[in-house]
Amino acid sequence: QVQLVESGGGLVQPGGSLRLSCAASGRTFSYLVMGWFRQAPGKEREFVATINKSGSNIYYADSVKGRFTISRDNAKNTVYLQMNSLKPEDTAVYYCAADDLIITATRRPSYWGQGTQVTVSS
Repeated sequence: QVQLVESGGGLVQPGGSLRLSCAASGRTFSYLVMGWFRQAPGKEREFVATINKSGSNIYYADSVKGRFTISRDNAKNTVYLQMNSLKPEDTAVYYCAADDLIITATRRPSYWGQGTQVTVSS
């Protein structure tokens, strides 16, 4: 019903920046809470950031606070993750997520994208 397609991943040096995009379809985008999760090799998927339906409320994991910025453009049905000051420990597959109600660090979102690889390395 809801399809999410991420783009913008790639290889970047430590201290560099990337912007991820997630295009949504199949639902009225403004009715969805959006977020980002990531999963590194051998680790569980972890919460990164979330943004409410209007973009007025935003929450970040402590590990990315001050470095990452989540935003959304409801006219374009797209959510973004601007990643600055990247560290090797940010290396992971990044997943776009959507839910009808809320996205938290412990609740499984209703909808997932396919993921996009982000590698931070020299």
